Amino acid sequence: MTHTLHRKGTADDLSTDYVMLCIRAAGINDSGSDAKLQEFLHIAMHHDPKNIGSVRMNMYSHKPTEVIADAHAVAHAVFNDSQKVTQVLRELKEADLGLSVVVSGILDPVNECCQKAGLKRHTVEFSLGIWGKTEKLPSNDILEITTMCGHAMVSAKLVESMVEDIKKGIKSPHDAAKELASHCCCGVFNPARATKLLAVIAEPEKST
Repeated sequence: MTHTLHRKGTADDLSTDYVMLCIRAAGINDSGSDAKLQEFLHIAMHHDPKNIGSVRMNMYSHKPTEVIADAHAVAHAVFNDSQKVTQVLRELKEADLGLSVVVSGILDPVNECCQKAGLKRHTVEFSLGIWGKTEKLPSNDILEITTMCGHAMVSAKLVESMVEDIKKGIKSPHDAAKELASHCCCGVFNPARATKLLAVIAEPEKST
């Protein structure tokens, strides 16, 4: 799965952003997979995820219990702490669900998580960046937020609107981040990271 590979940001910033994906192989291990995906999300919930999601909803658009009940085909969980990722991987190893698990993040910390959990990674995928008419893209600070939704459900214009609301005191960065997260159906958007990024974008205008 590649929709979580293209998150822009500094190494420092991205070191607090990890996406875990659990998926069945259609036609191979479909049988009973929904219950296993639900178990994946239950395990994730033990470790304070910043978001969880199924295909159609996330914990900022619906209650976590509703997200878990809706799990089908694929499920996601987002963390801002590598230690929590390690703990989840350990529990998943013990649970032995028989489904594929993918962790997106900076390679070295993700490797460490696997090693500490007693796991050997199977495959690595890299993002090669953005090619083409990059001058047509939003600014980097906006892209750092929009690229947290791999299906482009969080638009640049919406982010800019949230920034304006923060500048005017209508919304806090935290509330704006939660609103943005609600649009990312898969639940791979990290509102904890977005809160910090929004605050940074809005701050220079507050001092002028």
